[in-house]
Amino acid sequence: MNTRMSKEDICAYLGEDFYSYKGAVTPPIFQNTLFAQSHELKGEEPEFVYTRINNPTIEIAEKKIAALEEGQEARCFSSGMGAISAAIMHFVKSGSHVVAVDSIYGPTRDFLELYLARFGVETTFVPGHNTDEIESAIKKNTALIYLESPSSLVFSLQDLEAVAKLAWAKGVVTIIDNSYSTPIYQNPIKFGIDLVVHSATKYLGGHSDIVAGVVIGKKDVMDGLRNEERAMLGSCMDPHQAWLLIRGLRTLPLRVKQHQENAMAVAAFLENHPKVKYVIYPGLKSHPQYDLGKKQMEGYTGLMSFELTGGKESVGGLLRNIRHFRHGCSWGGYESLIAPVGLGKNQEELKRSCVTEGMIRIHVGLENVNTLIEDLDRCLV
Repeated sequence: MNTRMSKEDICAYLGEDFYSYKGAVTPPIFQNTLFAQSHELKGEEPEFVYTRINNPTIEIAEKKIAALEEGQEARCFSSGMGAISAAIMHFVKSGSHVVAVDSIYGPTRDFLELYLARFGVETTFVPGHNTDEIESAIKKNTALIYLESPSSLVFSLQDLEAVAKLAWAKGVVTIIDNSYSTPIYQNPIKFGIDLVVHSATKYLGGHSDIVAGVVIGKKDVMDGLRNEERAMLGSCMDPHQAWLLIRGLRTLPLRVKQHQENAMAVAAFLENHPKVKYVIYPGLKSHPQYDLGKKQMEGYTGLMSFELTGGKESVGGLLRNIRHFRHGCSWGGYESLIAPVGLGKNQEELKRSCVTEGMIRIHVGLENVNTLIEDLDRCLV
């Protein structure tokens, strides 16, 4: 990373050569499958061969994200799960053991617990609130510790520096899903974490119009991911996705700042409302791991959960009457969203998801914050 460049400058300029594109301030989309080679190449490896392997447009996005995360290189994938599954598979084999935080993204948990189990990979899930829980779960065949801090439903944190030191001592690789914080507000590699993954569908894209993922880490691992999991499984990001991702990155620092400002106001409103039982948001001093968050995070984004005093019986009325929060399962775009993450689940499913039946998750978008607060206030009766 060029340490002289701010994160704003990285988003605006890094990885781009305006003059080679005839002065175009926005890079072109290299929407092609193959790259013809010069007859003058004498045993040299060509820079680009085939878009399933790499592509100039994709490479621009990768350079920006690697620099933002303070990692050596990045590899972009066609979805967040494409990135997550490739990163995990790179380090496990039949007979391997994984330690994972129990409140990680649902499809990631399914991949570890259900899919990889078919191939003899075992996973132990722990809350991860303290490092002792993770250390106690490590076995002789543990290959990987998988983190998500904050996690995307209950926003629990892990002590990244402590886990990284433990993993290094045990010879275990660490991976973290950093989608919530973005590289603007948290850089796990600085704390010793080996690999960072993002669902770029969320804040990195920011406009709810791409499905994408990215992995960041050391060059040798990134080369392996490019030539093995990404190329062999055909999960490379396409050039148009990459171009839209570059567009999203240009405004990332501004967008997350506004998400944080709006979310802090909404969280404070909810926390002081008589119809709200509790709010889970890392930016609130009431969060049980607030001090840890201040230690390893630079800020907070727009996602939070809360429960009404009336429990699950009150959830339906809120969903029926809310106007400006759209009912949807994703987050990280410009729009505000609401999702009843526990409704309809049985007790086993609730325990597995680490949520309660009446829990509501909201993503606070970029609309006028007074409009959003008025919308919630009107429905909380």
